[in-house]
This record gives sequence, structure tokens and C-alpha cells, in this order.
Amino acid sequence: MIRRRTLLATSAAALAAPAVSKAQGVTKLSIYYPIAVGGPIPAIIDGYCKEFQTQTGIEVTPVYAGNYGETMTKAVTAIRGGTGPQLAVLLAAEMHSLQDMDILVSLDELGLDAEGRKWVEGFYPAFLANSRVDGKTWSVPFQRSTAIMYYNKAAFAEAGLDPDKFPRTWAELAAAAAKLTKRDASGRVVRWGVKLASDAGNAQWTFGALANQAGHILMNEAGTETYFNHPKAIEAMAFWRSLAFEHKATPEGISAWPQLSPDFLEGNAAIIQHTTGNLTNVRDKAGFPFGVAGLPGKEGPRTVVGGGNLYFFKQANAAERAAALKFARFLSAPERAADWSIRTGYIGTRPDAYETPALKEYVTKFPPADVARGFLPVAVGELSTFENQRVYKALTDNIQACLNGAKSAAQAMVDTQAEADRILKPYKRA
Repeated sequence: MIRRRTLLATSAAALAAPAVSKAQGVTKLSIYYPIAVGGPIPAIIDGYCKEFQTQTGIEVTPVYAGNYGETMTKAVTAIRGGTGPQLAVLLAAEMHSLQDMDILVSLDELGLDAEGRKWVEGFYPAFLANSRVDGKTWSVPFQRSTAIMYYNKAAFAEAGLDPDKFPRTWAELAAAAAKLTKRDASGRVVRWGVKLASDAGNAQWTFGALANQAGHILMNEAGTETYFNHPKAIEAMAFWRSLAFEHKATPEGISAWPQLSPDFLEGNAAIIQHTTGNLTNVRDKAGFPFGVAGLPGKEGPRTVVGGGNLYFFKQANAAERAAALKFARFLSAPERAADWSIRTGYIGTRPDAYETPALKEYVTKFPPADVARGFLPVAVGELSTFENQRVYKALTDNIQACLNGAKSAAQAMVDTQAEADRILKPYKRA
């Protein structure tokens, strides 16, 4: 291959990690984190960092650097300028692109002992799908999610649908979404049946789920080939397009991710496809009974994983690498993974998180918190290639052209494949 260079509060005592010892030599680390300053998540991360410092003597400074794309740009710029962090939370799907920059160090190179290897194997396999290549593990699952459906149970009842039975197939979803779409006397839509994100940065995640629902994987494990012009990929795009042009149950054109949650909470969309990381927000703000369900599929439910992993950078010296690995193990301890899931809505990345008393109690009281986990066996990794952002742009441009009515599903996918082939040509095996 050619490569170019919070409902439940958990006490500090309950979250203590006995295996974490006082640090020797290293006193400071920095981590770039993908969120704007403010809001509840920075407060949670700040709390974890302070707790880690209390246990180890290592001060971890989070740098909140904007969205995933902005965080990656800022982290890479800082690293190349010699002032970069020792670790960062970046999209799991950026593994190949980050490898190509030659700035990562794998967990294997960090020096995992037998206990460390057991720790790595303890993550859900679906969350490791975007972590491994060339026989090495390149990142640690942390801020992970699957795509799920949020639906308004009151709207279901109003439309004559069973509020406790969410569609499991494409045909059922299309029929339900058409019934849920509501128009006023003038014919203007006041509530869409379903909305899926098709804006830049999100369209590829939506489409990856749809492709899996058709029984198709969009790329090879090496990240050097894509399969957009496959009949099943075209079928997935055609179904997405049909929701607007045939069933009139979703808007034509672009639906932006930031607007989906407000539309749902304000009653302007009966169903939205969103992340598990939105669950706490919806739980706290919805003024109506809502449900959470796995994504339907051509014949049955299938989904896609997403979110961010912890990456380690080779610019760090040996002691800093060891300290960064210690912090990663601290963050993913079962009790802390449970706390993170409870307070954010993200999925606990390890089965043992769901054996903790706190998360057991939480999912008993709030069953929607455990819905997404049940769909991990039918989830695939997110679209991940070399030159990932360029491939994403090619796909997004053509998805939007299709949803705007400018291209057929077949033409959109053929054009995407042609551009992806051009982008990935330098990385293909000779």
C-alpha cells in the first residue's frame, strides 16, 4: 500500500480506580476535545480530569476545540507546530487519515501488558470496527453512539399508529411517515413524518446506516476502496430519495443536523434519526411521550456506529505515552463508562459498564437508555477511508444533488464512486 506522509450522581469514591497509581515523572498532559466551551459535557470532562489528578498527580488540561472537524484541524496544526496534545478525542472514522499523517502511535506501541490487552478486548466489537487495521489497534472507544430513531408517541396515536410499535422495515417506515406528515388547510406541511440529516459532516453517517440496512458495506477495511456504485448502495440512496419525492414524508433538499432535535422537540417532525448522545437532551426537554427505536432496514433493523475515540500521538515521550494510556484506562473504567452514559446518553463502550449498580438502576428506571445497545450486533463501522474528508465531500455533494432532484440515485452513486476512485488511487495496492 502506498501512503503519503445527569439523573444519577455517582460519588468520587464509587468511581475510584484502585489500579491507577501515583504518576512518576509526568505531571501534565493535554487533550483536545470536540465541543465548544460551555454546556454540561465540558463540566463532566473537567470533573474527570480533576479526579484523575487527585488519584495520580497528573494534571490533564482539556482544550475544547469546536466540532470534530475543527478539533482535528487544531490538533494536527498544534502537533505539527510542536505544541500539540498527547491525546485527543477525534472521530473514530478518521483513523486512516490520521495514520496517513504519521502522527499516531498505536496502542500496541504504547506497550500493553496482558492486563492491557484484556482491557482492549473488553470493548464492544462494533466500537472497535474503526480502531483496527494492519493488525494494530489505533484508538480507544470513548464518546460512542449508534444512530437511533426518536419518535413522538402522541403523534403516532394521533395518526392511528401503535405508539409502542416502531416500524422495522423500509416499507413500514415509509407508510408510517406518510401518515405522520401533517398539513394545514392550505396544504403547508406543519409536521414532517421523518427527517434524516443530509448536511455536510452528517450525510455520510446517515447514508452509511442506509447502506447497511440494504446489506452493504461502503468500504474495505484498509480504507483504500469504496463501493458506492454497487446496486445495494444505489438502492439505499433510492429509498432515501423516495421518502421525499414519492411518499412526501420528508422535505426535499437538505435537512441539517442541528435543526433535527429542535424540530422534534417543537413537534415539527414526528421521527428523527439522531445519535444516542442526544438521549439525555430529549429526555429532559420533550413535552410529550417519546420513544426510542433501532433504525429499520430493507428487511429488518440495522444501524451504524459513530462518535469519537481517544487517539495517542507519537510526539509524546515515553513517560507521556504511559500517562496518556493510564488516563484512557481511567476514563473507560466500568463505573466511569456507566457514569458517562447516564449523564450524556452515549452508549457505555464496554459490557461491564452495564453490570455496575448505577447503570443497572438507571436503565431499569429509564428503559430507552438501553435500546441502542441492543442494536450493536447489527451495527457496522462508520465510512472510513484515506483522505476521509474529501471522500465525505464527494458523497455529500452527490447525496444532496439526489435529494434536491438534480440527480437520480444511480447517477449520484456512480459519480461519487468515480470521484472516490480518483481520490484513493494513490493508496491502492500496486
